Amino acid sequence: MARERLQKILSKAGIASRRKAETLVREGRVQVNGVVVTRLDFKDDQSEDHIRVNGKLIKRLEPKIYIALNKPRGVLCSRMDPLGRPVVTDLLKGMKCHPYPVGRLDADSEGLVILTTDGDFFQRTAHPKHHTPRTYLIKVKGLPNDREVRLLRRGVKLDDGMTHPADVRLIKRLKVNSWWTVVVREGRNRLVRRMFDKIHHPVLRLRRVMYGSVALGQLRPGQYRYMSRDEVESMLGGVRRRPGRSPTRDTEGNAL
Repeated sequence: MARERLQKILSKAGIASRRKAETLVREGRVQVNGVVVTRLDFKDDQSEDHIRVNGKLIKRLEPKIYIALNKPRGVLCSRMDPLGRPVVTDLLKGMKCHPYPVGRLDADSEGLVILTTDGDFFQRTAHPKHHTPRTYLIKVKGLPNDREVRLLRRGVKLDDGMTHPADVRLIKRLKVNSWWTVVVREGRNRLVRRMFDKIHHPVLRLRRVMYGSVALGQLRPGQYRYMSRDEVESMLGGVRRRPGRSPTRDTEGNAL
């Protein structure tokens, strides 16, 4: 975390307004590591030092970070697991903060997961009312016919209600199975798998390649990167870019 003026740190922590925080500093009511600080130009890093106001330790602020990660199969989209199974935060080696995964994937699925410490960003992108699009590359058993594809595009009835219309496109026919791209705008549990189960074409492989306007790109399984400012602002601003051209490689990196 970058060093900031004490009054700004106090304001961000909700202790007081910036002007009131300046008064607290001038009056000698603020301590850094047990030493009273009265200079308004004093800068501090709250992640490293202890700051007290009127003797009370203020809560540390986690930096706002935004991460795009390629989740491997077998890893849970969680910060911890009581059974000791691997979780996505295990892949963030040496990171001091504790981000939350946005838009979870089940353990059998792979691909793009966004993690953040920004609660506003989490709510803005994960809440169902915003209909954030999720784009998947999937391999299914057999080849759904035109009638079955039309059902998915209109919406199918599941145990927890009708699905929203989905964008479903064939990529490649195989000897027995087939590859598709699917775009949905709701985050129900195992939604894409249940949609294709409904038409009797189970999903054999599922990889998320986009979440909103953020793309997985060239990240290998287990790798992650920090999102750009443009990506974060695009997600927060509700920009709904159309998904790009269908991926031309399968989940193992082989050309389709």
